[in-house]
Amino acid sequence: MITPKDTGRRRFLHYHTSIARDYVHLLPYAFKRFSVLRAFKTILPTMQYYCTRTPLPASDKPALFTMNILSPMMTVWYHLARKYLGDSVDIVIFESSGELERAECPGARVHKFLNFYAATKSEEFLRSIACFRKIGWLCDDDMFFVGPGAVERVEKELTVPRTASVSFRPRTWWEFSIAGRSYPPSSSYCIAYNREILIDRENLSLAPADGNNHRPLIGKVVKRYDTCDKANEILLQKGYRCAIIEEEERERYVTGFSGMSGAVMLLNYFRNPQETLGYFLSPPQTAWKGGMLPGALSGMLAICTIADLYAKLRGKRYPLPSLPERGELERIRDRFRPLLWTMEPFERVERVSERLRAAL
Repeated sequence: MITPKDTGRRRFLHYHTSIARDYVHLLPYAFKRFSVLRAFKTILPTMQYYCTRTPLPASDKPALFTMNILSPMMTVWYHLARKYLGDSVDIVIFESSGELERAECPGARVHKFLNFYAATKSEEFLRSIACFRKIGWLCDDDMFFVGPGAVERVEKELTVPRTASVSFRPRTWWEFSIAGRSYPPSSSYCIAYNREILIDRENLSLAPADGNNHRPLIGKVVKRYDTCDKANEILLQKGYRCAIIEEEERERYVTGFSGMSGAVMLLNYFRNPQETLGYFLSPPQTAWKGGMLPGALSGMLAICTIADLYAKLRGKRYPLPSLPERGELERIRDRFRPLLWTMEPFERVERVSERLRAAL
């Protein structure tokens, strides 16, 4: 039987998929479309959550938070988190695809949640769920734990007086300039906060903001503060320490892809591999000199790795009907290689994929 909700969803899909969009405009539209369609599965659980806002019980354990829009990636992320962090953290997941089964993450608190901005979800975790914990730890679901010792490292750093945060992956394309000193932005990718400083004492927001006039490092002008950046700046200006684990050491604890959300949105938008491949093959060749298409393609290759790892864990493939074969994606990469200004996104995918296979 077709319900009114089904009818509304079908009308939405019919109208919006009938509009032709070029590769530039399709990606932001795919983000909006995903959020609207997944709301059919997540709006009621989100309302139920806000009616109770039940916090984690008081404990000395760090509270670790992540957000997910691709179910098989959370299966891999959670497996590695439990393997290398064990029972030393309590894990909370805001799941916005509406597809993740709680049985995939035994022992975690999983909330189906509207696909709000990352800063909104992260603040909700820090203010309402982790309110009885000293350490509130944010970690993207494409940042994976690959070795033991991360919890002990965080706890050690946060014993240093006036330490507000510990980051495992700073931003590298611009830096703060404060009182004559330079500081890398801690970022929101994998960062543990002393929430007594961030929330209880300073009451800072993690939201993005305009007005970033700090010095870029790669020639690209930076105009906005991304998630956590403005709070990071205020903490530094007030004399707090925002620790960043040195690169050689942090590679022992974590590894991660970059920019996977665009590829996830495309997979949810297209219906089969041919449509997905067409997205990459239809634009003019000059488009490959920019960052959008190479970034989306490297994200697709990263999802291929996630699909392989999921199959290794579960003994079966997760259904991703619009994901092309890895070989087809690699042929597109090689075809347009002479036009790419850098191969770094693809090299990162290969490095991270190798690391994850070894860590699994």
